[in-house]
Amino acid sequence: MKPLAAGIFGLSALTLSDEEKRFFEKTNPLGFILFARNCDTPQQVKALIADLRALLGRSDVLVLIDQEGGRVARLKPPHWRKVPPAGAFAEIAFQSIADGRRAAHMNARLIARDLHALGINVNCGPLADVPVEGAHDIIGDRAFGDDPYQVTVLAEAFARGMLEGGVLPVLKHIPGHGRARADSHEELPKVEEPLYGLRRSDFIPFRALAHLPLGMTAHILYTDIDPNFPATLSPAAIRLIRDEIGFNGLLMSDDLSMKALKGSLSDLTAGTLAAGCDLALHCNGKMDEMLQVAKKLKPLSEQAQQRFATALAQLKPPIDYEFGEAERYLAKAVRA
Repeated sequence: MKPLAAGIFGLSALTLSDEEKRFFEKTNPLGFILFARNCDTPQQVKALIADLRALLGRSDVLVLIDQEGGRVARLKPPHWRKVPPAGAFAEIAFQSIADGRRAAHMNARLIARDLHALGINVNCGPLADVPVEGAHDIIGDRAFGDDPYQVTVLAEAFARGMLEGGVLPVLKHIPGHGRARADSHEELPKVEEPLYGLRRSDFIPFRALAHLPLGMTAHILYTDIDPNFPATLSPAAIRLIRDEIGFNGLLMSDDLSMKALKGSLSDLTAGTLAAGCDLALHCNGKMDEMLQVAKKLKPLSEQAQQRFATALAQLKPPIDYEFGEAERYLAKAVRA
């Protein structure tokens, strides 16, 4: 049996090309991530996912998607429910933290229902970043507010709803994207906040949610953690994520094709894994880039295999839920 490669790849289109089939069969990545370009109808998405699992001959293939809500939702009407952004639940929580928690949990259960029905078993959320005044709007209303304790409560409710719905959540962007004054999709943000300031705010939600099965790093240079390398490529930052924040789940990079990172994709892949990330994530589905990533992609480490097994153990059949009540409640609560 081929070893599992420590990578997650995107796809180019609605169906697998022959070139992709050959590449994925040879590489045997841990999983895949879907984007809007891969999702047309429920039937098509289900068929694509079935093809991916059949191609690798594994039932444990992770299939990821970003279905946060608002600006970041790959599944959209008319085939799927319009999902509100996290900021909508922050507004509810500002009036009542209990109502905010309830609404965030209901919303996650409804998202998980849609994903589970398609065969998607991982959602890249909750986002537990704590934005500050003057930060770039790349986070904005994707955050559950600007108070670290409120963010913790709502992100926990979202993660719990995912797990109850048979979908694994991904905690992101560790150790915190909320202070970034640039969009890491376009350039490398630099955060100069002293470590004691990060500990008093940014790290709080991540420490509280460190028990979650999957996590994602931030492509940000934290000068008081490592003045030379962004967190994804920094052994010092990954040690902090593991030892101080306490996250021991399966840790993946953010997308290696983002412009925050400089250098060849082969070097970035090697650097990501050498720094201590369990998985290298590459999203855009471009075959020439995937081939570069594959050159330095290693088999899943022994520790990562254990973390993967722990994550899979949390992937359970959905718990019964009253979806109609949740839809009615959210329709009123979010509109209000």
